[in-house]
Amino acid sequence: MTNKKSYAFALILVTSLFFFWGFIHNLDPILIPHLRNAFSLSHFQASLVDSAVFIAYFVMAIPAGIIMKRYGYKAGILIGLIFFAIGCFLFVPAANTISYVFFLGALFVVACGLTILETAANPYVAILGDPASSAQRLNFAQSFNGLAAFVAPIFGGKFILSHEPKSQEELAQMAEQAKMAYIQSETAAVKLPYVVLGILILLIAALFFFTRLPDIKDAEEEGRAGFFHALRHKNVRWAVVAQFFYVGAQVCILSFLVLYATEAAGISGKDGADYAGFAGLAFMLGRFIGTFFMRFVSASKLLIIYSAIAIFLSLFVIFGSGIQTLYALIGIAFFMSIMFPTIFAFGVQGIGADTKSASSLIVMSIVGGALLPPILGFISDKTGHFQYGYFVPLVCFIVVLLFAFQNRNVSIAETENLKSH
Repeated sequence: MTNKKSYAFALILVTSLFFFWGFIHNLDPILIPHLRNAFSLSHFQASLVDSAVFIAYFVMAIPAGIIMKRYGYKAGILIGLIFFAIGCFLFVPAANTISYVFFLGALFVVACGLTILETAANPYVAILGDPASSAQRLNFAQSFNGLAAFVAPIFGGKFILSHEPKSQEELAQMAEQAKMAYIQSETAAVKLPYVVLGILILLIAALFFFTRLPDIKDAEEEGRAGFFHALRHKNVRWAVVAQFFYVGAQVCILSFLVLYATEAAGISGKDGADYAGFAGLAFMLGRFIGTFFMRFVSASKLLIIYSAIAIFLSLFVIFGSGIQTLYALIGIAFFMSIMFPTIFAFGVQGIGADTKSASSLIVMSIVGGALLPPILGFISDKTGHFQYGYFVPLVCFIVVLLFAFQNRNVSIAETENLKSH
């Protein structure tokens, strides 16, 4: 292994990736209400923003692994960054053509890049330094993802939701030419933030290209039994199911928060963006605090407590009223923060040579973020009551609670694993 000092800069570069993919993900809560207004979308149609993103995770999970194995981590990171930047630049023609489908295509390309980056970045941070401190490095890198969840909605609120949109009634009264001009101005508002982000990503890619990175190969050979062989393990099957529902719940909670603020809590979209930022902050703090609690409480017991509280708060979000329901949503963001890493850690524990296949399967289950939010939108549209759509995350948290009970007598050998994903 090369001298530690020789790749300190590389560690900084890889850590920056956690912030950038967290930033682009957490612009979605701003993009959804903005595009819904610009294109007069139903809740179901608006939810396709998340579907375009998370379907890419399902489609690209296996190709991303193949890229890492064949070309190495550095090449994978560069390919991921290029996809990321191209997707950002595609927002310009999408805005110019006033095409919602084009916007969805641009988001899909961005997400293809993010899938490759997420597949590469975690293991790469682990090998860039002393193996004994790999968990600390990963935990530090993950904190920047949480920081992005706090910053991105506030940034998007200032630059994308910079003014109150016209209501559907006001749009209906406008002349066709004036209406098209208004829609053009609304779609154009997303161009500058995404172009700036695309340029930054290209600069990061250039830095990676000219930085010498250790080319790490996996020393341990995985079994030849086949990709789905890992499903023979009960904990893997449970983790795939639980992660599918958890990611669906996370997307429902965070991506629809601004819409919830305007439609259920009765506040402006711009103020709702600030609340989305607070939810991101709660999510970040929840991970740190939850990790601290795991020193004294087993991960399974903590997951039981947190998922039970999330269920209770979801009921209040559905049946409550006023600004208090928005506070409940932010509370859910706090209590769901430990769910992904905890589910992941239980899913890959003690399965030996099947670990890599299991990891890929659990990553593929992120497709729940594509399939479940449209159900929330569909229920909201059919019932005419936006809050009823939150029966979807309620069911998701019940599944997570069942997963936690399934593992209540299991202790994770290394608590540090919970910090690593």
